[in-house]
Parts: sequence; C-alpha cells; structure tokens
Amino acid sequence: MNKSMNKSPITTHILDTSTGKPAANVAVKLFVQSNNEWHLITQGKTDTDGRITDWLDTDVEFTTYKLEFDLDSYYQNKEMPAFYPEAQITFRLQDKKHHHIPLLLSPFGYSTYRGS
Repeated sequence: MNKSMNKSPITTHILDTSTGKPAANVAVKLFVQSNNEWHLITQGKTDTDGRITDWLDTDVEFTTYKLEFDLDSYYQNKEMPAFYPEAQITFRLQDKKHHHIPLLLSPFGYSTYRGS
C-alpha cells in the first residue's frame, strides 16, 4: 500500500438513496478470486458515514475481487422490506491506483461505479 495514503487500497461507501443518507452498520465482505474460487480476505461494517476505508493495510494483487453487501440485515434493522437480500460487485484490479467502489442503494435497486 502507498504509505502516503491512510486508507486501504480498496475502499467502499454506501449511500441509501431512499433517505439521502449514508448506510451505516452494513456488513461487507471482500473476496479475492484464485484458481476460479472465491476466498474471503477481510470483512467489516460501514461506519456512521457509510464507509469502510481501513480494512486492508497491504498491497493488493492484480486480479479479480468481489464485494458482498448484506442488504437484508440493513433493511431488517430499518423494519423495511428489501427486494435484494444482498448485492455483489465483482471488479478487476489492473493498476496501483486507489480503488473506491461505491454502492448507491434503495429498497428495490442498487447501482455502482468506479469511484475516486
């Protein structure tokens, strides 16, 4: 990891677009793909700002990763039904730049993009 950064080389942020607020306390798992199998490398929960920025403190390989977001628990805690029990975002690292993977969330949809 670039020591000038105080955050993980892979970070995420969840914004609940139905409320316009960050989605706090969402369980997220980060997997790496190796030999066509997924291996859990870390997990955490989003902070009060809906972010996870500190879960990796090492360099990452140029390979395929997957974030898995537990949406069911998030919406159950809000006593709201959710159409999607989880969201999975698979992405490929091909450079040493910071990789920020945001999730825009609502009870009946989600989207993502390559953040900065």
